[in-house]
Amino acid sequence: MDKYIDIQNVGQVFKTKKGPFTALRDINLTVAKGEFVALIGHSGCGKSTLLNLIAGLTLPTDGTLLCANREIAGPGPDRGMVFQNHSLLPWLTCFENIYLGVERVFGPGSKSTGAQAETKAQLKARTEAALEMVGLSHATHKRPGEISGGMKQRVGIARALAMEPKVLLMDEPFGALDALTRAKLQDELLEIVARTQSTVVMVTHDVDEAVLLSDRIVMMTNGPAATIGEILDVKLPRPRNRVELAESTEYLHYRKAVIDFLYTRQAHVEKVA
Repeated sequence: MDKYIDIQNVGQVFKTKKGPFTALRDINLTVAKGEFVALIGHSGCGKSTLLNLIAGLTLPTDGTLLCANREIAGPGPDRGMVFQNHSLLPWLTCFENIYLGVERVFGPGSKSTGAQAETKAQLKARTEAALEMVGLSHATHKRPGEISGGMKQRVGIARALAMEPKVLLMDEPFGALDALTRAKLQDELLEIVARTQSTVVMVTHDVDEAVLLSDRIVMMTNGPAATIGEILDVKLPRPRNRVELAESTEYLHYRKAVIDFLYTRQAHVEKVA
């Protein structure tokens, strides 16, 4: 498999008042270009810690992380992040929130691309295209306080995609939304990823979300000192339709495999410990 993201023997230890806390140990994982990988596990298993390491927001205590054969030594525009909290600036409009990021990556003074800096007209067009991609052209001049939670998350996704990252990192992006809005955005994400051919690593607690969206599901053992317990290949054909999958025996098989790992084997390990 093409190693677009390559995580080698990674461990993460945090200093606390009670002494060192080992969050992750012996993490080995590769992600291919264009692949959608979900990280799933119980709370405290280090999913978000691993995502932050890929983003370069924190650096590992042990091991190495590579993206496109370059060591991840900090944050960069090649890795776009979408948080559970939309993280929009409340005093800026939807357009301005996206434009701010676009300008930093493609505008004058940017060192993130080898190409010539884009003009204001090009930056504006790029921002408008991102809004259109997530179906929010009508909300261009609205501020975050004037739109719904689902729309805010769409702006967050648009902002990340507008910067044309090589990797899209998502930390439970739909976790705070109601079930119907969550389902709608999952379907939209499937369409966007199919169009952009993005490489995606997403943290989720939701088994159905992981099976619906992913090419592989990385199941984490319980923390502390969490590691990868099992990786499940999801060989459901794309494009995926949630209504059709609801009656698919393959879908139910994958769903059962994840539930069995999380709620049977990991629960047993915890009880024995």
